[in-house]
Amino acid sequence: MAKRYLITGGAGFIGSHLCERLLKEGHSVAALDDLSTGFQRNIAGLIGTPGFQFVRGSAEDEATVNLLVSQCDGIFHLASAVGVKLIVDEPVRTIRTIIHGTEVVLEAANRFGRPVLLTSSSEVYGKGMRVPFSEDDDVVMGSTRHSRWCYAYSKGIDEFLGLAYHKQYGLPVRVVRLFNTVGPRQVGMYGMVLPRFVAAALAGEPLHVYGDGKQTRCFCHVSDVVDAIARLFDAPAAVGQVFNLGSDEEVSINELATRVIHLAGSPSKVEHISYEQAYGQQFDDMARRVPKLEKIRSAVAFAPGIKLDDIIKSVIEEKRGEAMPSGIGGR
Repeated sequence: MAKRYLITGGAGFIGSHLCERLLKEGHSVAALDDLSTGFQRNIAGLIGTPGFQFVRGSAEDEATVNLLVSQCDGIFHLASAVGVKLIVDEPVRTIRTIIHGTEVVLEAANRFGRPVLLTSSSEVYGKGMRVPFSEDDDVVMGSTRHSRWCYAYSKGIDEFLGLAYHKQYGLPVRVVRLFNTVGPRQVGMYGMVLPRFVAAALAGEPLHVYGDGKQTRCFCHVSDVVDAIARLFDAPAAVGQVFNLGSDEEVSINELATRVIHLAGSPSKVEHISYEQAYGQQFDDMARRVPKLEKIRSAVAFAPGIKLDDIIKSVIEEKRGEAMPSGIGGR
């Protein structure tokens, strides 16, 4: 049965792909985005599509959110602060956007009885050393004196809020902890590592690796992520639960940089710089960030279908297309 969904952050990197996924299934979508970190170009191809509505506004605007929630059958809450650089530079905006936006969305959802899927982050694992990370692991956070940790704390509060609305009011809430999601439309301006590396490689510039580069991450293609998000929303057993979502193919940042250079056919070199040089202040990084995926595999038979080299190639292809002049393969 076709439904109408509200996607907050719908013009963002992940949100725009989710809009496309749901529209292809025959659903209607209202995308709410204030375009502070999302982009109109991400949804340009959807404007005028039957069943698609774009609303420029904030998830913190109670009147707008209440109206859109009253008209929908379910909510995907993706609106958030984005990227390490923004979080470090603008901690007030980060905290307000994440916590207040989620509070507004949950209150509206509860008022109208609409199910919600909240996107959280692997950052909530803090300085956890038990790898792979399991959904019920205890966590250790960094000092509140370092703004770098405000995102992790805020996302943790988001999860508490969502699960509290479920426990106290019976609101159908699902929580998804996203690990490193990558692919077309992601930008490097907020510190996202893969698009930043690809842009440097295509320009023949050095790829700046922060620290010693031995830290490892797991990268999952956005199409695999939005497919799992959509299926979790329809899984009754997922209500009131928290799920890791990402790939468990682990790679060091040094190796990622090397792969990007090779696949781009670039003359670029790797240069290591300190976190202080990158962010202008001390920065606590996580040595490893690997999800345990048994829970989401059991819930929706999740299995990432796109391997890392193919993910890198897709980003390279997109960035090359953006650099072409109009009329010569450009968009």
